[in-house]
Amino acid sequence: MFKRTIQKEIEKWLFKGKIIIIYGARQVGKTTLSKEIINPYGAEAKYINCEFLDNREFLSVASPEKLKSFIGNYKIVVLDEAQKIENIGLTLKILVDNFPGIQIIATGSSSFDLANKISEPLTGRAIQFTLFPLSVEEIKQTHDNLALNEKLESILLYGLYPDVFGKTQEEAVEKLRSIASNYLYKDIYELENIKKPAILTKLLQLVALQLGNEVSIGELANTLKTTPKTVERYLDLLEKTFVIFRLRALSRNLRNEVHSTCKVFFYDIGIRNYIINNTNQLAKRTDVGGLWENFCILERMKKNHNSRLFPNIFFWRTYEQKEIDYIEEMGGNLHAYEFKWSDKNVKKPKQFLEAYPQSSFEIVHKDDYFDFIS
Repeated sequence: MFKRTIQKEIEKWLFKGKIIIIYGARQVGKTTLSKEIINPYGAEAKYINCEFLDNREFLSVASPEKLKSFIGNYKIVVLDEAQKIENIGLTLKILVDNFPGIQIIATGSSSFDLANKISEPLTGRAIQFTLFPLSVEEIKQTHDNLALNEKLESILLYGLYPDVFGKTQEEAVEKLRSIASNYLYKDIYELENIKKPAILTKLLQLVALQLGNEVSIGELANTLKTTPKTVERYLDLLEKTFVIFRLRALSRNLRNEVHSTCKVFFYDIGIRNYIINNTNQLAKRTDVGGLWENFCILERMKKNHNSRLFPNIFFWRTYEQKEIDYIEEMGGNLHAYEFKWSDKNVKKPKQFLEAYPQSSFEIVHKDDYFDFIS
């Protein structure tokens, strides 16, 4: 079992009068992490699985007295899969306002606003964390750089779900099949009125095939024979259940900068490859560049989040096809990165650097990427 980097950051916020919310896709290890956090408190800690109906019913009651009778006199309490609780926002508000001495940790495999059950805002009452699949930084606990490089192709093919990493090819594919079949859409189907689930599945396949390329909402809608509004809604749902994330275009200084499209990436590359039914070795693939780009951006996100850094992130392109894969904006400065699997000979983006003179530019290559992601 790998020690999750975010655990230390979470523990810094214990018993400071805040609800701690841990978001993340199903199967990324939220239950394991929350139990690890409360383990030192022994009999003073309580774990509650909110997928059990009885627990949900008790916790849906908007009464401080009844909630306290259910929570008991424990010092620290985990509400696992808390999005299952009706009016979860109100429940958490009552708990933190009336019983500030009890530390509540709530986990969710979907954003609570997707559950649409926040009757009262939690602004100022909660601190949120996201738990990703395993990171390269966490794997380095047991692997040196040489061993990691030997694992790199496997990571690009099967991803970094805790239950997938380190498995044989056959075992990894079977684990990914289980996750994709049983968990990927579970919250969306349970919490949202999805009238055409086949469109959701097809949409995910389409954006998976466009990995590393720009995605047009209008073109997706035409292909799926549906409306742009439906496509936008489904992409939003997939983001709020931590299946995908979007990168927006940076457009500020130049008239010819693209601004209306986005790029779609996956919280786990293995899931992406399973969705398109392609776990072929890298030598037989045409999408290695997209896989490398997804890997680098995702690992950078993990590093930033675990360090509690939250830069604005973009890609950049002009209508003349000048482009940059990834840009971070922090402290008023832009830091641009180009991800290259094989070619190191990349010219500096002159037009971008002239338009944004306070910017930096770096190339992230497969032979030199550790500093960028860990």
